Amino acid sequence: MAESKLDRLRSMTTVVADTGDFEAVRRLRPIDCTTNPTLVLKAVELPHFADRVADAVAWGRTQSGDRAAVVSAVADRLGVSVGAALTELVPGRVSTEVDADLSFDTAASIAKARAIIAAYQARGIGRERILVKLASTWEGIRAAEVLQREGIDCNLTLLFSPAQAMACADAGAFLISPFVGRILDWYKKSTGKTYGAEDDPGVVSVRSIYAAYKARGVATVVMGASFRNVGEIEALAGCDRLTISPALLDELAADTGDLPRRLGVDAIPAPAWVTHDEASFRWALNEDAMATEKLAEGIRAFAADLAKLKALIAARLDA
Repeated sequence: MAESKLDRLRSMTTVVADTGDFEAVRRLRPIDCTTNPTLVLKAVELPHFADRVADAVAWGRTQSGDRAAVVSAVADRLGVSVGAALTELVPGRVSTEVDADLSFDTAASIAKARAIIAAYQARGIGRERILVKLASTWEGIRAAEVLQREGIDCNLTLLFSPAQAMACADAGAFLISPFVGRILDWYKKSTGKTYGAEDDPGVVSVRSIYAAYKARGVATVVMGASFRNVGEIEALAGCDRLTISPALLDELAADTGDLPRRLGVDAIPAPAWVTHDEASFRWALNEDAMATEKLAEGIRAFAADLAKLKALIAARLDA
């Protein structure tokens, strides 16, 4: 049987499933899984997860105190339930996201991350199996800096710019998730142009960040994310990790064409490294219209899906 592109990709890059769909994870056998509020919302609506939702809601009905706090606690419990189920299917790590509405609150993000790890540990799942996801805001990066010192590994997400990438590395983040497709979306809308894989702005961004990290000997893992097509994935073959949706994983699995390593072979010029303080970080982000807009948009979108999840929980509690 001919080797698929997915098999070839796995030989040079750690493949991560960007989904909360248990059947897809079982079928595609990724090393890690990454989730976000959007994926958790989809997961809790799956028949496979019905018993866990019912258990979380039943637990919520036994809790006293402020209603909003109870709903939030049930949402946290469901997020960890999704992650716990995924740890049974993958040999590596599962990412669990800190609430998007805490993206500009360092102390609250740290407290939430600690609570997430404690909830997993209460289920017998060690911190070495979990990555805490935080938005790559200044506050999120500072939270990661504290958490990493405590032995809680972090995944810095919604990353669109060199300033974010360099600040995450300087903070000692375990892993970053530079987005590809969302960068492409912004440039297509902004310029009206059509891009191929080689000039895709999202691909170019990740290649540049990868080059900067390798030139400096940074240990932080680069995990490309948010893909729109397999061309983007193929153009980043050889990246440390890539988190990919089931649909694109299936497309790669069905293709037996050649897939050469693209990163780690030909030297890509590394941009000059800048170690940012808060003022210079905020200024660099402000000067990058794409990164500023996509970061804000991503936080709003995740917060909106978290609000939908809480509304679903509130309705179940009242049923």
